[in-house]
Amino acid sequence: MKIRLVGKNLEDIRPLLALADFAEAGEGETPELVVTHGGDGALLGAARDYPQLPILPVRDARTAPLCPRHECRIQLEAFRAGRTRLLPLPMISGAVRDVTLHALNDVFLHNMDRSSALRYRVRINGELYANEVVGDGVGLASVHGSTAYYKSITHSIFRVGIGLAFSNSTEEVSHLVLSESSVIEIEVVRGPGILIADNSPVRPVVNEGEIVTLRQSDRTARIYGLDNFMCPACRALRHPGANPRPVGWTF
Repeated sequence: MKIRLVGKNLEDIRPLLALADFAEAGEGETPELVVTHGGDGALLGAARDYPQLPILPVRDARTAPLCPRHECRIQLEAFRAGRTRLLPLPMISGAVRDVTLHALNDVFLHNMDRSSALRYRVRINGELYANEVVGDGVGLASVHGSTAYYKSITHSIFRVGIGLAFSNSTEEVSHLVLSESSVIEIEVVRGPGILIADNSPVRPVVNEGEIVTLRQSDRTARIYGLDNFMCPACRALRHPGANPRPVGWTF
């Protein structure tokens, strides 16, 4: 199978690619799969840059120790044997003017000037939810992303829908879990703001009076072996003092 290999310390994984019958696609060749070697950032980048291809994420053992069940060699052999599960993950989109960003985890509108709060108005499905919120920002997360920045803001996670989180707002506004069909419009009352989608280098400035539209994306990331990538035993090696994830949670 022809693959695109991305990430860091690729010299560690290249000698093992044959275990899964992988060969890197050359110039003019079309890959069938993206293999990421790294951490969450490599996976987020691949989901953004290769929306048409499935992804097999493998953690870089130099920076993320792996438990015995998920050593790189074992994961590649399991993929070749057809034992690696493919999971579709809905993505999130954020649009302003003629720019649309897609993210596996979340899209956030932040205050551009860290010393000055952002003022914004929120509409959900065309109805006014908050006339003016003052804070650091607001963003929309996917189910997968609910264990990341969304969790650090809300101290919660969710299993269905999309999650709207308000960062350091002075008003009492509730974080919301909405249906996947919901459309959220954020109008900047005082800014400017900056729109950030995962770790994308594209970060458009949002000026006063402009509207950001947040919703579930029409893109779906297809991830092989996400349960291996998010293994609780591997995570415990990376973060010895961290609280364990809920039982059965593979995101």
